[in-house]
Amino acid sequence: MRNFNEKINLIWQIAESLRNVYKPEKYGDVILPMCVIRRFDSIVSKDHRETLEKYNELKEMGLDEETLEGLLIAHLDRSYYNISNFTFESLINDSENITANFKEYINGFSSNVKDIISHFGFLVEIDKLDKHNALYNIVKEFEKVDFHPESVSNQEMGYIFEELIRRFKENAEAGDHYTPREVIELCMEMLFQDMEEFIKTPGKIVSIADFCAGTGGMLSTAEKKIHDLNPTATINLYGQELNDESYAICKADMLIKGQDPENIVFGNTLTEDGHGGKNYRLLISNPPFGVQWKNEEKFVKNEFETLGFNGRFGAGVPRVSDGSMLFLLNMISKMYNDENGSRIAIIFNGSPLFTGDAGSGESNIRKWIIENDLLEGLIALPTDMFYNTGIATYIWVLSNRKSEKRKGKIQLVNATSFGSAMRKSLGSKRKEISRDSIKEIKKIYADFSEGEFSKIFDNEDFGYRKVTIERPLKLKFLITPEVIGAITEAPFYQKLDEAQKGELISLIDSFDKEKVYMSRDLFLKDLNSKIKDAGLTFIKAAQIKNLISIIGVQDDEAEICKDAKGNIEADSSLRDSESIPLKEDVTEYFNREVVPHVPDAWIDETTLDKIGYEIPFTRHFYKYEELRPFADIMNEIEELEKEIASEIHNIFN
Repeated sequence: MRNFNEKINLIWQIAESLRNVYKPEKYGDVILPMCVIRRFDSIVSKDHRETLEKYNELKEMGLDEETLEGLLIAHLDRSYYNISNFTFESLINDSENITANFKEYINGFSSNVKDIISHFGFLVEIDKLDKHNALYNIVKEFEKVDFHPESVSNQEMGYIFEELIRRFKENAEAGDHYTPREVIELCMEMLFQDMEEFIKTPGKIVSIADFCAGTGGMLSTAEKKIHDLNPTATINLYGQELNDESYAICKADMLIKGQDPENIVFGNTLTEDGHGGKNYRLLISNPPFGVQWKNEEKFVKNEFETLGFNGRFGAGVPRVSDGSMLFLLNMISKMYNDENGSRIAIIFNGSPLFTGDAGSGESNIRKWIIENDLLEGLIALPTDMFYNTGIATYIWVLSNRKSEKRKGKIQLVNATSFGSAMRKSLGSKRKEISRDSIKEIKKIYADFSEGEFSKIFDNEDFGYRKVTIERPLKLKFLITPEVIGAITEAPFYQKLDEAQKGELISLIDSFDKEKVYMSRDLFLKDLNSKIKDAGLTFIKAAQIKNLISIIGVQDDEAEICKDAKGNIEADSSLRDSESIPLKEDVTEYFNREVVPHVPDAWIDETTLDKIGYEIPFTRHFYKYEELRPFADIMNEIEELEKEIASEIHNIFN
């Protein structure tokens, strides 16, 4: 690219002039919006007089601002303009009034540019620059930067802006809004699997969306990769972002590149569907890891309950502590359902793989995704890849038009060892993936075969039935001082009057303290007989039930308890569960894994339909490392002790 480094270095020199006003990590608060404004100025200044004349002509027609703006944009064949009396060239001719003139100049931009400047919070920075007498110098220095399209194309301007974003935002503090370039490129390779021929079609229109767009890094990389594959393709970028500054940067980047800025929406993706009813060919995202969605809970659950699968969250809602999978459901709702379908690449931490038991929101979402054959593959990334966290991360790859060989299958790729150490850490980012490693991971995924780094599974391999295992209730009864004490502390006992309390304790105390009842029926028979003989009419069925629960103690040698219909009662304290793989016959599994250990157990058949899904990724790539022989370890310790003793001897002698 022509003069790329020259432009970057010139802008960086301007940034350095802010040293006495801003800390280096805050240079971007001024430089990024100024780059945007200067780029637009380089374009609008060329037809500034024509723009003013047309604007005044339309204004005299009494049109409302929205209509006027639309007609002016149509006339200029450009999505932005400036109707102030200033350009950068004229601004620097009046240093005394630079602040007022510059604000008037900014206020003269079209609404989309003013929206960007507003979300940058740049008006506050103008006042700060003015306070430190630095505004005029910044405007004057930027006036020297040639950003006109004849010198810098939209694509080249995009590269310059991306490089500046990287320099200003590529640190731990900005990690929430910035995804490492090599991770994005790997995501792109996963998106293009089985889609390259479609993308390469001459004149093809390709839509790409990111609903956690951040500064637009993923969208920009996607655009470049597609352009490299097919220079004739029309690439339309769409996004949504909640963070003000990130939204401003993203929208500015789109506008600079000639993309439609209205395709970038500001707002909360979960509560404000900025792209409702639309479909996209490629979808990519890096939503925040493990962020709670308490503030969005009411809206999301209302959509889930009222719209079901006619909305975005029909498959289920996860626990409030982590909303990651809601972003994925939003993306799935926007997949094309035509011949070519859509592909998704989304980055998660490990939680969405396994969090949530059968029947939970997370498990139900996994179940729906897998049973609808949407999950194509998972790629485990090296740790320490991101700027703000060193945790394990995964790329989920989804497709609603799997190739024939992938139908009903899920591929796991373990790329955790493909990272190389960086010379200098950036926040938590200590590793990177080289281009050669990206190519190797791509090949492993494309080959779709079993190997050291790749495992292929049937969809149902990740499903299981969570069945409840019951064991019979067996109780023995023995009256002891401890039992009587427990009765006096029970809530039902506290509700009796003093006379009733005394009568009840006397009745219980009348039992033979040496007699052990190994049958609940026999104990009940004696208890009811004593109650009747004593005429204690205040002791009803509820009180008897309370007494049984207090006095009865679990004992494997006791008689099995049965209800009035003769059905065996289950002991809730011995209740357990088994996760039985879907491919396994339930009865065979039960007889093999449970009965040998607890012969009297049975399956609660009402739980047979409780199906869950989880993906224990690391388990499938676990390698057992045999421990070193104990003798070798002891010999090594002895050698070390000798060395230490020798060193000590040398020191003191």
